[in-house]
Amino acid sequence: MVVKEIKKNGQTLYICEECGFAYEQKEWAEKCQQWCQQYQSCNLEITQHAVPPE
Repeated sequence: MVVKEIKKNGQTLYICEECGFAYEQKEWAEKCQQWCQQYQSCNLEITQHAVPPE
């Protein structure tokens, strides 16, 4: 599973390319992207690990 990786304020964030949520840990972004692709929805247990938008 390939997720988008960006640098923001010196920090690496991993982006679910399906819904756009950002995560500090690649593992959560991969889980999110897999869930989104399979179910066309977001999973609250996964998205609670997302980085709050600025």
